[in-house]
Amino acid sequence: MGKGIAGLMVLASATLMSGAAWASTTVGRPTPGGIGLQEAASPLKHDAHFFHDWILLPIITVITLFVLGLLIWVVVRYNKKANPVPAKWSHNTTIEIIWTLVPVLILAFIAVFSFRLLYAYNDIPDPDVTVKVTGYQWNWGYEYPEYGISEYISNVLPEDEARAQGVPYLLAADEPMVVPVGQVVRLTVTASDVIHAVALPAFGLKTDAVPGRVNETWFRAERPGIYYGQCSELCGINHAYMPLQINVVTQAEFEQWVASRGGSMTYLADQAAEAAAAEAAAAQAAAAAATAETAAEAGAEAVPAEGETTTEPTATAPAAQ
Repeated sequence: MGKGIAGLMVLASATLMSGAAWASTTVGRPTPGGIGLQEAASPLKHDAHFFHDWILLPIITVITLFVLGLLIWVVVRYNKKANPVPAKWSHNTTIEIIWTLVPVLILAFIAVFSFRLLYAYNDIPDPDVTVKVTGYQWNWGYEYPEYGISEYISNVLPEDEARAQGVPYLLAADEPMVVPVGQVVRLTVTASDVIHAVALPAFGLKTDAVPGRVNETWFRAERPGIYYGQCSELCGINHAYMPLQINVVTQAEFEQWVASRGGSMTYLADQAAEAAAAEAAAAQAAAAAATAETAAEAGAEAVPAEGETTTEPTATAPAAQ
């Protein structure tokens, strides 16, 4: 028996060590044998970790141990053998007030941190990059309107290609989203057919993609890497084949990627300059047209109408002396 337990402990230790080693070489994907939340890689996820690890988990642990203690006490103290004559009372006002008031206070305490976290999710900072995410049956479309990159479609990477590249099947995508590290990325999320959901555990995101509606969320990746997520809303037969892959790169790499997609880092400025130039040209054309019209009207007034004679004033000769 002792050898068996020792063997199981060695096996568990080896499994945890191998899982930790594998996790240290990967970013943004599940860890084999992990029991906690996925490693945080954005401020929102750090806040979610704090809320879970230091607020919810201690509270539910204390409640669970307290209820377990009460159950054990009741079983031992008030079983038929130890207490053959049951009590006749059925209510206790003091206890009823306590078990009503204490849960209310606990929930109010939790609400303070919960509302603070919800506000952080909804209070989107000024974005550096905006990506429009559209859910389809069954893939994702990404568009970068600020850089002139039209929508491209991201599908699950086929299994043979995923195995050949050494990336996780059903998480890796053929056309990932690309964003720069350390910058605020705003996602505008919608869908074209049914309800999907953008779920990215490392960034602490889970936002529904609803047809006819645009939801917003944001993240700021703290370090470069590859981060994986999936559609988390049951959307049809190929729901499991809708991975989200986000490649977080340096600013220089992001600019190269934008150029490779036919976009421009100055797309909005160029568009504004073109619009301003077009507006100025239109204003000049309008001014020239107005000037020409005024000149034409002046010329028309100077020409006599048909049948009219023009009489020039003559000087009167002085009388003869």
